[in-house]
Amino acid sequence: MLTDVPHDALVWCEEIFGPVVVLQRVLDLASAIELVNRSRYGLQAAIFSGSLQRAFRSINELDVGGVVVNEIPGFRSDIMPYGGVKHSGKGREGPRFAIEEFTVTRMAMTRP
Repeated sequence: MLTDVPHDALVWCEEIFGPVVVLQRVLDLASAIELVNRSRYGLQAAIFSGSLQRAFRSINELDVGGVVVNEIPGFRSDIMPYGGVKHSGKGREGPRFAIEEFTVTRMAMTRP
Protein backbone atom coordinates (compact mmCIF):
# COMPACT_ATOMS: atom_id res chain seq x y z
CA MET A 1 0.00 0.00 0.00
CA LEU A 2 1.53 3.26 -1.16
CA THR A 3 0.43 6.81 -0.34
CA ASP A 4 1.46 10.26 -1.56
CA VAL A 5 2.83 8.86 -4.81
CA PRO A 6 3.72 11.51 -7.43
CA HIS A 7 1.44 11.30 -10.46
CA ASP A 8 4.44 10.89 -12.77
CA ALA A 9 5.78 7.82 -10.93
CA LEU A 10 5.57 4.51 -12.83
CA VAL A 11 3.58 2.91 -10.01
CA TRP A 12 0.94 5.62 -10.57
CA CYS A 13 1.09 5.86 -14.37
CA GLU A 14 1.22 2.18 -15.39
CA GLU A 15 -1.12 -0.76 -14.84
CA ILE A 16 0.20 -2.99 -12.10
CA PHE A 17 -0.97 -6.59 -11.97
CA GLY A 18 0.23 -7.49 -8.52
CA PRO A 19 -0.40 -6.98 -4.83
CA VAL A 20 -0.03 -3.19 -4.98
CA VAL A 21 -2.50 -0.43 -4.23
CA VAL A 22 -1.83 3.28 -4.55
CA LEU A 23 -3.99 5.53 -2.37
CA GLN A 24 -4.76 9.11 -3.32
CA ARG A 25 -6.88 11.45 -1.22
CA VAL A 26 -9.32 13.59 -3.24
CA LEU A 27 -11.67 16.38 -2.23
CA ASP A 28 -14.88 15.03 -3.73
CA LEU A 29 -16.42 12.59 -6.21
CA ALA A 30 -15.94 14.93 -9.17
CA SER A 31 -12.20 15.13 -8.42
CA ALA A 32 -11.98 11.34 -8.12
CA ILE A 33 -13.74 10.79 -11.44
CA GLU A 34 -11.52 13.37 -13.16
CA LEU A 35 -8.38 11.73 -11.72
CA VAL A 36 -9.43 8.25 -12.90
CA ASN A 37 -10.43 9.49 -16.35
CA ARG A 38 -7.09 11.27 -16.78
CA SER A 39 -5.35 7.88 -16.89
CA ARG A 40 -4.53 6.32 -20.24
CA TYR A 41 -5.77 3.02 -18.78
CA GLY A 42 -9.30 1.95 -17.94
CA LEU A 43 -9.79 -1.68 -16.98
CA GLN A 44 -12.11 -1.48 -13.97
CA ALA A 45 -12.93 0.86 -11.11
CA ALA A 46 -14.79 0.54 -7.84
CA ILE A 47 -16.77 2.92 -5.71
CA PHE A 48 -17.78 2.26 -2.14
CA SER A 49 -20.83 4.32 -1.23
CA GLY A 50 -24.22 4.11 0.42
CA SER A 51 -25.53 6.63 -2.11
CA LEU A 52 -27.17 5.30 -5.26
CA GLN A 53 -26.83 8.78 -6.77
CA ARG A 54 -23.02 8.66 -6.35
CA ALA A 55 -22.89 5.08 -7.58
CA PHE A 56 -24.83 5.84 -10.77
CA ARG A 57 -22.85 9.03 -11.36
CA SER A 58 -19.66 6.97 -11.18
CA ILE A 59 -21.06 4.31 -13.50
CA ASN A 60 -22.06 6.98 -16.03
CA GLU A 61 -18.94 9.15 -15.86
CA LEU A 62 -15.98 6.83 -15.28
CA ASP A 63 -14.19 5.98 -18.55
CA VAL A 64 -13.41 2.36 -17.71
CA GLY A 65 -14.49 -1.08 -18.91
CA GLY A 66 -16.48 -1.81 -15.76
CA VAL A 67 -17.56 -0.14 -12.54
CA VAL A 68 -18.16 -2.24 -9.45
CA VAL A 69 -20.18 -0.77 -6.57
CA ASN A 70 -19.34 -1.80 -2.99
CA GLU A 71 -16.99 -4.59 -4.06
CA ILE A 72 -13.37 -4.78 -5.18
CA PRO A 73 -12.78 -4.14 -8.91
CA GLY A 74 -11.33 -7.63 -9.33
CA PHE A 75 -14.78 -9.18 -8.82
CA ARG A 76 -15.81 -11.17 -11.85
CA SER A 77 -18.43 -13.67 -12.94
CA ASP A 78 -17.99 -15.64 -16.15
CA ILE A 79 -21.33 -14.46 -17.52
CA MET A 80 -20.30 -10.81 -17.15
CA PRO A 81 -18.54 -8.99 -19.99
CA TYR A 82 -15.03 -8.17 -18.77
CA GLY A 83 -12.49 -5.92 -20.40
CA GLY A 84 -11.00 -2.47 -20.51
CA VAL A 85 -10.95 0.71 -22.53
CA LYS A 86 -8.17 3.01 -23.70
CA HIS A 87 -4.77 1.28 -23.26
CA SER A 88 -6.34 -1.46 -21.13
CA GLY A 89 -7.42 -3.38 -24.20
CA LYS A 90 -10.15 -3.87 -26.72
CA GLY A 91 -13.06 -6.25 -26.69
CA ARG A 92 -14.56 -8.23 -23.88
CA GLU A 93 -14.07 -11.63 -22.29
CA GLY A 94 -16.84 -13.99 -21.28
CA PRO A 95 -18.80 -16.84 -22.90
CA ARG A 96 -20.87 -14.67 -25.25
CA PHE A 97 -17.80 -12.82 -26.46
CA ALA A 98 -15.81 -16.05 -26.86
CA ILE A 99 -18.56 -17.50 -29.05
CA GLU A 100 -18.60 -14.33 -31.16
CA GLU A 101 -14.81 -14.57 -31.49
CA PHE A 102 -15.10 -18.05 -33.04
CA THR A 103 -18.09 -17.21 -35.22
CA VAL A 104 -17.86 -16.04 -38.80
CA THR A 105 -20.80 -13.92 -39.84
CA ARG A 106 -21.70 -14.45 -43.49
CA MET A 107 -24.19 -12.92 -45.81
CA ALA A 108 -25.92 -14.60 -48.72
CA MET A 109 -28.34 -13.10 -51.20
CA THR A 110 -30.34 -14.71 -53.98
CA ARG A 111 -32.51 -13.25 -56.70
CA PRO A 112 -35.40 -15.14 -58.24
